[in-house]
Amino acid sequence: MSLAYKISSYNRTRKWDLFLKEIAPTERMRTLDVGFSEEEGSSSSNFIEKHYPYPEMLTALGINVPVKFSKRYPKVAAVHYDGGVFPFEDKAFDLCWSNAVIEHVGDRNKQIDFLREIKRVSKRAFITTPNRFFPIEAHTRIPVLHYLPKRIFDKWLALIGKGWATGEYMHLLSLHDLKTLLSSADISEYKIIKNRLAGFTLDFVVIFSCE
Repeated sequence: MSLAYKISSYNRTRKWDLFLKEIAPTERMRTLDVGFSEEEGSSSSNFIEKHYPYPEMLTALGINVPVKFSKRYPKVAAVHYDGGVFPFEDKAFDLCWSNAVIEHVGDRNKQIDFLREIKRVSKRAFITTPNRFFPIEAHTRIPVLHYLPKRIFDKWLALIGKGWATGEYMHLLSLHDLKTLLSSADISEYKIIKNRLAGFTLDFVVIFSCE
């Protein structure tokens, strides 16, 4: 296993422990996972499905048709959607979990819409996203260049053969960006926890009330 995967696995386990401490899920809690993966590139993929103690109470939402996913997790209800409005009634869930998804949904307006949908369908949320200013960009493993404006960073990625990570693939967030998005989505009651690695903030966990 590479160092990058070891760090990813360690960090997701750390976030899971934080989830159990902060949320304390129960057998009656209706829980939504926004952003399941049809393909699993590592043991940390679909982390909540692998560890949630009440899979019958878990619904997974994603932009891929859940064929392999449903075979792996037959007790989890899997729902496919187009990436826009969540196909659920208001307050259909007690909790929404979304791990490292908001940076992939599109530009700032789409990120605001994403947060508003989470707020609409759930009573409480636990979401995470990488810190834009961690020295190594989490998806491409490229150091420092992601500090540049996105259009310049994208040009560099295309030049070095990582064009798959350009455009709408990701819009990274700083702490300031995250707070601005929350405010724009009319989310005022929240807590942001900084997960650190080697003295730097690796990513953010955001816990907020949707009532």
